Amino acid sequence: MTSLQKTPAIFKNSIVHHILFWLGVYAYFIGTVNMSYYSGYGEVLSHYAIYVFCQILVAYTSLYALIPCFLNTKKNVQFIGSMLLLLMLAFVLFVAYHEYYHLPKYHEPKDMPYDSYGIFWEKLLNIRIFIGKSTIILTPTVLLIIAKFYKEKQAYLQLNEQKKITELSALKHQLNPHFLFNTLNNLYALAINKSDEAPEVIAKLSEMLDYMLYGCNEKYVPLTKEIDLIDNYLALEKVRYGDRVAIRFEKNIQPEVKIAPLILLTFIENAFKHGVSQELKKASINIVISVEGNHILFNIANSVTKNAANSTKEAIGLSNVKKQLELLYLDGYSLKIEEDANYFNVHLKLPIK
Repeated sequence: MTSLQKTPAIFKNSIVHHILFWLGVYAYFIGTVNMSYYSGYGEVLSHYAIYVFCQILVAYTSLYALIPCFLNTKKNVQFIGSMLLLLMLAFVLFVAYHEYYHLPKYHEPKDMPYDSYGIFWEKLLNIRIFIGKSTIILTPTVLLIIAKFYKEKQAYLQLNEQKKITELSALKHQLNPHFLFNTLNNLYALAINKSDEAPEVIAKLSEMLDYMLYGCNEKYVPLTKEIDLIDNYLALEKVRYGDRVAIRFEKNIQPEVKIAPLILLTFIENAFKHGVSQELKKASINIVISVEGNHILFNIANSVTKNAANSTKEAIGLSNVKKQLELLYLDGYSLKIEEDANYFNVHLKLPIK
């Protein structure tokens, strides 16, 4: 059981959080006071009670009225003016309480009258006192605004992460059936021809399914696992096309490097679908995967026919993988797709995870 689960439910309530916050502010005032200036704790409690009251007034008026009405709607001038008026009101309440109740009550000596009216106006018109008291009154408001902003930011990040996970899951569900459909077509063709290679194809397909169902559920997986998946896929396609395709696969990687799953396979799948299946003569596919510095470099070039030239860019798989790259790598990746009369080239650069 985590420490959060052990916490009593009452302490998870936001109202309780606010009460504890203000008790903490009040305790801070009482705990740091110089008692030599006061007759006792009764005077101290009374003196700082008006401080906390004014702080509460300013804090919640700002949080639930001024900020939503003015600051959130870009009415900055109105917000500043309203804050000044609010601070002036709090200052008037503070001075009035002190000069008409608190100080007369604790004034020494008792036989001398206290000039509440005169001192009230003297303090009220003193800009230096206004700035000093306003700073103290406003400090908890600033702390609460920071805490509120942090809480909303955390909630936004959590919601955004959940949205990203949901979208990635949906994209993978689009990708897997698309890939499996092509692979099963390969097996079907071998079965029709009663090929002796069918058991090998089934074994490799089984390995691939095991990886796709159970091995790539993490956000990032070892690049070596993706290489194994690609090797199996290339072996299956080699069985299907035989001498109709020349495949060159070079890899220079490091075991600890990680990558988003099924990203590279999509480009290879599209190379076969649009560069090999429609080629009447001999097609070629060249694949290079390497690690340089803090990046994974992936390059694939496949021969194309005139019929496939326009369809390649519109492939569902490529559109899908671009969305995944944006979600997983944000602006940290580089994807360049080039095409000429004979070749379709993909250059992908990913940061190491």
